[in-house]
Amino acid sequence: MKRVFTLLILSTIFLSSCSQTNHFDFHQEKRAVAVVYQEVPADFVPQKLTVISAGDSLTQGVGDSTNNGGYLPYLRTLLEEEKGIKDVDFLNFGIMGNRTTQLLDRLKSTEMREALANADLVILTIGGNDIMKVAQENFVNLQLSDFEKAREIYIDNLYKIMNTINRANPDASIVLVGLYNPFSHWFANVEELNQIVNDWNTAGQRVIASYSNAYFVSIEDLFLNPSEDLLYTDNFHPNDRGYELIAERLNTTLEERTLPDLIKNAYMVSKEEN
Repeated sequence: MKRVFTLLILSTIFLSSCSQTNHFDFHQEKRAVAVVYQEVPADFVPQKLTVISAGDSLTQGVGDSTNNGGYLPYLRTLLEEEKGIKDVDFLNFGIMGNRTTQLLDRLKSTEMREALANADLVILTIGGNDIMKVAQENFVNLQLSDFEKAREIYIDNLYKIMNTINRANPDASIVLVGLYNPFSHWFANVEELNQIVNDWNTAGQRVIASYSNAYFVSIEDLFLNPSEDLLYTDNFHPNDRGYELIAERLNTTLEERTLPDLIKNAYMVSKEEN
């Protein structure tokens, strides 16, 4: 255990990523909707999609060589290829180092409340810095129990984050991107590293499962024994290719889960207005 936690301290480990558990199991009722509305009606005018991305450095795009917001430009391109979408407007509220408590405070600001009120979709990356805080504050005698206690606080904060977003805009869809372990391919024999990440991801999935308009996107598998380098030179954040793969995973979930509902709702509104 001492070796494990030494690695945690020296690496200031963990940034946003996610669990390998299949998130699709949590919202079976959404699958039927996706099938029914998979074809956009012929008389539907493609709509503009407003997306709020909020959270930590993974949303800010640290490691992106173009400084254009990490996964955002890749996801915009993919979304604008969808038949029911005309263009996508991203508002990036990612701040490096943010924990759940800090994101919760920012969500209550006038700027973010106004932005959320007009959002169709909210994408969150949060939790990695909560884990790092545990390692930094308990480095003298770090135990797994320290992470377990902090995980309960994380769960409580995540519920508050979800409720705050839903109060600001109950019609918006919400996607939580999980946590990944960027060192799993180097320290594959250290089971505790993956255990901590998996436990926190499972907690996040359970919170998200409580909301019918929310989804959990799993990306941890993308960074487990990859065939290509997906990390930036700091060995923490994704590089350009890593962000591109995250965008592709997000788009897959959006295609199967959120876009059918968004397009359906926009179509119904347009029919009522006409």
